Amino acid sequence: MTVHILSAAVLDPIGSDARGPVIVAFLVFIGLSLLWLFTLASSQEHEPERLYIADRSLSPVFNGFAMAGEQITVVTLLVTSGFIALYGYDGFSIAIDLMLALGVLLLLAQKIRDSGFYTLGDLFSLRAAGRTSRTAAALVTLAITIPLLMVQLRATGISVALLIGRSTHGTQVVCTVLMGLLVGFFAVVADLRGTSFMQVVKVVVTLITLSLITLLALSRFGWNPGYLLSAAAEKSTSPNGYLRPGLWPRTANLGSLNVIGEHIVVILGTAVLPNLILRVSASRTGRSARRSMSIASGLGAAFVVLLSAAGFAAAAVVGGDVIRAVDDVGQGSPILLASEVLPHGSVARVALITAMAAVAFLAALTTVSSVAFAAAVTFARDVFAQGKGPRTRTGEARVLRLALVVLVAVSLSLSTAISRYPVESLVIFALCVAASGVFPALIYTFFWPKFNRRGFSGPSMGDCCCPSCSRSPHPSSPVPRTHYGRN
Repeated sequence: MTVHILSAAVLDPIGSDARGPVIVAFLVFIGLSLLWLFTLASSQEHEPERLYIADRSLSPVFNGFAMAGEQITVVTLLVTSGFIALYGYDGFSIAIDLMLALGVLLLLAQKIRDSGFYTLGDLFSLRAAGRTSRTAAALVTLAITIPLLMVQLRATGISVALLIGRSTHGTQVVCTVLMGLLVGFFAVVADLRGTSFMQVVKVVVTLITLSLITLLALSRFGWNPGYLLSAAAEKSTSPNGYLRPGLWPRTANLGSLNVIGEHIVVILGTAVLPNLILRVSASRTGRSARRSMSIASGLGAAFVVLLSAAGFAAAAVVGGDVIRAVDDVGQGSPILLASEVLPHGSVARVALITAMAAVAFLAALTTVSSVAFAAAVTFARDVFAQGKGPRTRTGEARVLRLALVVLVAVSLSLSTAISRYPVESLVIFALCVAASGVFPALIYTFFWPKFNRRGFSGPSMGDCCCPSCSRSPHPSSPVPRTHYGRN
């Protein structure tokens, strides 16, 4: 069976009775978010340090909440919960990887902040000074961020199409473009402090919404988690294998060593994404950065627990067959669960579905903004600011905005261009670049005194030139029938 991370086969789980009020409430929420956006943009400073890292003034608690928000993406929220609902143990193991990634970054946070730098080019130049290392850092950053932006934008479009009950491919593309323009506009006018406020709001709204949905589902099983898990297994597509590894077709087709390697890639790659490094650098001190990461780890653990509970609850309440009918990997499971835990026709049901839609919108808004902003900062600081000739701070800020426009436009164009193809390999590729290029470079820089330019060139530059084409025939690759390793 072919498994696509963002399927186009989406039905209508909300129903015509609730669709009107949900869409109206959702549009009101978007309008309020934009008004807040204009408020944040009106007081914005055009000094690079204020734009990039909020003048290193974020408190540990505030930055910890914002750091936790960086982990709540559209793909994490919708796809991971769908994996859990459909594939049980295999999906749950992916959720655990996300929690462990924050623990890995906790080990590096103080070192990164104490270095005084906040882009990959800055960090790479600690042991390999020069324009070559900064250019390599910019290429690595683009190799990570553009695939992630493509997947997030496409997921956003599909979720909005699900919300309005129009599941055709054309509607999904239109929703992708419209939502991409909206969140791209936010990314262009906001700065790190502005996105931080949105991240904090997202964390609070997400945790409250997932808690409420999980509790409502648990109440249907006498508040007994064991009964809920049993019902989830019974109503899944494979009751005997639901709570054991190997149900997900992708995992079943890989050897045990490859499965372990893929988990390591997800953990290490997620821990050193450019937007997380930028967020760590916004802390006041190294100790503050470590405390922020401790708070983020706790909030991230709570999110993973609630997300996992919501995934199992969706399987128990909705059923695996219904979830799979909406989407091949269950990305509609959170909205399906929200639409089933309360009686149809009730005001509370409309409010709950709207809250879930608002969470998805906030996830799209903040994720695209943060990822694109980090990539644009790298270009402005590591490429433009290091060029020949006079450079002004105002000019650097303008380059940042221009880079944001170009990044969002390119990512949105590519996302719509591949709308008919599976994009799972794009996420894996981005995390592979981060795990094999960025993570070892940072470890060697901070913990190996003899690490130099020659050692740096291997892990970082090699990742830009040597993407793995051996996976090209896999059904989840962008071109599944093409094998680049054969003549």
